[in-house]
Parts: sequence; structure tokens; C-alpha cells
Amino acid sequence: MTPIRFLMPLAWLAAACGHPPDRAAGQDSAPRDSPPPSRPESLPPKYWEPRPIQPPKVKVPRPVPEPPPDTAGVPDSGSAAAPADTADSARHASAAARPVRRGGHYGFRLTPADSARWPVPGLPEPLPGSLIPANRIVAYYGTPRSTRMGILGRIPPDSMLPRLERTARLWAAADSSRAVMPALHLIATVAQEKPGGSGKYRLRLGTAVIDSVARWVEDRGWILILDIQIGHSTVAAELEPLLPYLRRPYVHLALDPEFAMKNGGVPGRRIGTLDATDVNTAVGVLSKLVEEEKIPPKVLVVHRFTRRMLTNVERIELDPRVQVVIDMDGFGIQKHKEDAYRLWIVPYPVQYTGFKLFYKNDRKPVFRGETAPWTCPDSVALAVGCGDDGLMTPEQVLGLYPRPDYIQYQ
Repeated sequence: MTPIRFLMPLAWLAAACGHPPDRAAGQDSAPRDSPPPSRPESLPPKYWEPRPIQPPKVKVPRPVPEPPPDTAGVPDSGSAAAPADTADSARHASAAARPVRRGGHYGFRLTPADSARWPVPGLPEPLPGSLIPANRIVAYYGTPRSTRMGILGRIPPDSMLPRLERTARLWAAADSSRAVMPALHLIATVAQEKPGGSGKYRLRLGTAVIDSVARWVEDRGWILILDIQIGHSTVAAELEPLLPYLRRPYVHLALDPEFAMKNGGVPGRRIGTLDATDVNTAVGVLSKLVEEEKIPPKVLVVHRFTRRMLTNVERIELDPRVQVVIDMDGFGIQKHKEDAYRLWIVPYPVQYTGFKLFYKNDRKPVFRGETAPWTCPDSVALAVGCGDDGLMTPEQVLGLYPRPDYIQYQ
């Protein structure tokens, strides 16, 4: 990302809110597609029971919705009386709840017309077992086959999984009204810069990788979200090899229009697009699986950071068996991320909303490493940021309206 992206008054909307250069096309993935499972029972899943993280019993200060213009956030020492497992959460929330002035910007602004769109009228009532709205989903994104595409593959699983749990606990502390369901958001179909043997500019991960990640969530009572970047393929074609996994109660789906090159071109060189018809294809497949397998409703995440990435939004068909989340998927400073949410998510209501955070690309350069001048404990800094490092904290994200139901860290 070059500095000019932040200097242009309007052009940053597409540039600063896109993916960073190392995100595109999965350069260090496997050289060819792995075969799909020969049968649904290729790896019989264990009995799975959801185990979301509950908010702590210690009351945590709430964010200040309208801060005065002359105040600034200062980390708080916390209360010595707080239990050890929630003390860091309380300290972090107390600090982030104080208003922080950044360049004259004091938080999210919403017009009356936009606020009237939420909550979305006429939504189907959540069915038993629905994850949303009882839970907020907090996910780590990437693939174990790449250290460059997200936190899921950037650090070893024995470090990554405890950090995700820590992150989820801090989110639970920030909003005591909801439990938090940790998730691994795995890129199962990765867009490529070359057409490959299929000519589709995409690579399918093999069962060994997906099975491995699936076991991580099975053991913990978490969920797995399989993300597809279709390249020159179609949503229907890329769903087919994933059906054995989607039949499991803890496996959900995501679509990434950025790498859907329906009008031709090389993924990563320009922003792709999906239409409501593509989303409806996925909704139809998922709702059928829910009915056939007698499993809880599925979550369908659709990424977005420009208007053209997702067309004819008003034609997306809602089904109580599928919970559709439109995820603001862009990096940049807080103001730019808030504006992208206000411009591309808020005016186009579908059902639920999401918000993506980048551990590196959202942060100021001095804070981008594992060792940095944090102003809060390392365990908090590496999980959700300190409030002065550029990475939006849970409390700052919760200042958005509507409050996101899905949070993703890359």
C-alpha cells in the first residue's frame, strides 16, 4: 500500500479498503488441485457440541458514544480485585472505552435515513440452533498453506489457537450481552495468478488440510467457515467438492467476490464481482443441506468493500435456514474503515453485518511486529490491539451501527 492511497480525498474508497498486495492469488499455495473427498465419510466427524465463550461476570465499562472533543484515551491500570482470567479484559475495555481523538474524527456517523434501515424489517425469526444473534462470531482468517494470507497460517497452530481464544474472550468482555463463538475462516478455494490445469485461475485445497483444520474446531466446540475464491469458475462448481464438509453441523460458508472474475481478467489485478444470483445459489445449497441433515442453520459470509463487488443486493433471497452476513472487508485507518462500512454495508441491508480487521495492514508501521511498544499487556495487544496502534479495538468496532455480528481478523 502506497502513501498516495491515503492522500486522495475520494479514491481511497476502493484503494485503501482493498486487500493488501500480499493477499492476492495465494502465491505460496500447492501447485495443483488436490482431489475432492471420494465419499462424505472420508474423515468421520466426531460428535460436536458448540461451546461459545460466555461474557465474564465482572462488569466491563461501556464505550462512550459521544466523546467530548478535548479528551484522549489513556490506558487504565484496572482493578486489583478482578479475577485473574478477566483482569486484562477489564483493563483493556476500560482504556478503550475512553474517547480517542484521531485527526478530528470522533467515531461513526450515521444519517437518519441509514439508521432507519436497521434492524432490517421482515427478517425471518432465527430457528433453534442459529448462531446469530445469540452469538457474535470472531474468526481467524487464512490457510495453513500460506504465511502471507492471514493469521491462521502466519503462526503455528499451538500459538494461533490459544490467541484466538484470548481474542474471543476480550470480545466477550467488551459486550456482555452476547456470547462469542470462535471460528477458523479457511480459504478452501484460493484464487491464482495463472490459469492452472483447469484454466479456472483457482486452486482447491485438499482434504488433508481441511480435515486438519476441522479437527481443531471439533475438539474445541468452535466452528469452521470455508471460503471460496472462484476465479473463473462458478459458485455452484466450487461448492460441489465442499458438500461433504458442509453437511457437518459446525461447517459454514463464505464467498469472496474480490476474486470472482466473471468478466474475465487475472485475480488480484482488479476487483471481481458476484451477483445476488450467485449468493442465492449458495443459499439454496445450504438450506437444502440443513433440511436433509437436520442440522442447525448455516452462516453465509459475503465479503464486500466496494459497491460493484456485490450487485443487485436487494434480490438476495433470505431463508431462515441460512444466516447471511455482509462483511466489510477492507484495511486502513479507523476513519476509512468506518466510512467504508457506512458507504458499502449500511445503505444496503441484507440480514447481518460483519467487519474485518487486519493485524498488520491496519496497524501503524511501528506496531506491526510481534514485539512493539504496546501500551497494554502483550496478550491483549496481540489479540485485539491497544487503542493507539491503529488496529480498531472491540469497543471501537462496537461503536458502529448496526453492531457487526461477525468479526474477522486477518
